[in-house]
Amino acid sequence: MATSEAATATAAAGTDNQPHKLERKWTFWFDNQSKPKQGAAWGTSLRKVYTFDTVEEFWCLYDQIFKPSRLPINADFHLFKAGIEPKWEDPECANGGKWSVTSNRKANLDNMWLETMMALIGEQFDEADEICGVVASVRHQRQDKLALWTKTAANEAAQMGIGKKWKEIIDVTDRITYSFHDDSRRERSVKSRYNV
Repeated sequence: MATSEAATATAAAGTDNQPHKLERKWTFWFDNQSKPKQGAAWGTSLRKVYTFDTVEEFWCLYDQIFKPSRLPINADFHLFKAGIEPKWEDPECANGGKWSVTSNRKANLDNMWLETMMALIGEQFDEADEICGVVASVRHQRQDKLALWTKTAANEAAQMGIGKKWKEIIDVTDRITYSFHDDSRRERSVKSRYNV
């Protein structure tokens, strides 16, 4: 009797060492464009790093590896839903776009990256099914950038909801902009379609 009471107390206290499952699986990707091979197509250096589905795996990966401030110049970290590649050509991304924010401070980029990832894996967006993932891009001369990729660029209501929520999550007061992947494919200078 005492053993089952102890087991019940342990489970109730949350110390049963069971992993905390996430709503869905997520995948970390890495892309280092700092030394591109001559004539290599974009995406040839993109590598799938690890797919996880528990809170514990996320924190282990984040604590050991995935901080943008540790990246070399011209490298990107991506966190996307499992099964979606961080490429315009992926069917889930093909008709989408991205919200973008820049930062000129590495510590600020690390914080926005962490807050965004926690919001994604914690399902904090009302339009969670509309989100593909997030990209942290480290650049030397230009400012570093964080981009939140979504599925359906033409769905303005969903995109505005996501943009407003993301701006609140990353605690940014400056305007953030949304661009369509189609526009980025066709034009050198990307025009913003939505702003919050």
